[in-house]
Amino acid sequence: MTLDAAQWLDSAAIDPAVVALRPDYRALLITAEGLRPGPSDEFSEGMLAAAESTARELLGDGPAEQHPHIAAWREAFRAFGAKPQRTRPSAEALLRRAPAGLPRVDRLTDIYNAISVAHVLPLGGEDLDHYAGPARLVRATGDETFETTAGGEAVVEHPAPGEVVWRDDAGVTCRRWNWRQCTRTRLTHTTTRAMFVLDALGPLDDAALTAAGEALATALTDGCPGVRIHSRQVTGASEAVAG
Repeated sequence: MTLDAAQWLDSAAIDPAVVALRPDYRALLITAEGLRPGPSDEFSEGMLAAAESTARELLGDGPAEQHPHIAAWREAFRAFGAKPQRTRPSAEALLRRAPAGLPRVDRLTDIYNAISVAHVLPLGGEDLDHYAGPARLVRATGDETFETTAGGEAVVEHPAPGEVVWRDDAGVTCRRWNWRQCTRTRLTHTTTRAMFVLDALGPLDDAALTAAGEALATALTDGCPGVRIHSRQVTGASEAVAG
C-alpha cells in the first residue's frame, strides 16, 4: 500500500529518551514525490561543485570538527557511547572529503549531500516506498535489525543498546543518528518518492534549519520539475511545525 506522504509525516516521532539525551535536537522531515532519479548528471555535478567551494570558504585550512555544529554532533555521539573518530557524524564525513572532491553517487544523493555540506548539517535521504510504518528516532534495545553490506555481501547487524537510531516497523533505517543508512530504504535509480531528514542541534538555530530545508526543496524542484513537497519539523515536544 502506498503511504500518504502528508499523513506519514504526521506520524513521525522522537522518543523521550532521545530528547533527554539532547533536548536541543530538532529534525526537519521533508517528503518529495514525483522525483527524477538516475545517475549523477550536470545538475547534480553543479550542486556538488558549488558545495565544495562553499566548504573551502567555511573551513579554510581548519579541520571540520572546529565548526560549532560539527563539534556539537561529536558531543552527541559520545553521549550515547559512539566514538566520533571512528564513526563520524555524516556532515563531518562529507566535509572531510570536500577538499579532495565529494563523492558522486546518484543525482538525488548528490543533491542532498550538496545541501548537507553547504549548510553544515547531517542530511539523509530514504526511499519512502520501502518504509514500513512511521519513522521514529529512538534509543535502541539492541534487538533491532539493520540491513547492510559487508565485503559486498548482504548482512544483518544489530545496534548497540542505547544507540540512537531511526527505525520503522521493519527495523533500523539509520544507525548512530545519522552515521549509516540501511540498504532496504536507500535511494536508488528508481526512487520517485523520498523522505529527507535534516538534523539540527543547538548551534544551528531554527532559522538556519529552515533555510537548509528551503534550499533542499528548491534544489529538488529545480532538478525535478513538478515534484510535490511536504515538510514537518519535529522537536520531541508536543509542538511541531508543518509546511
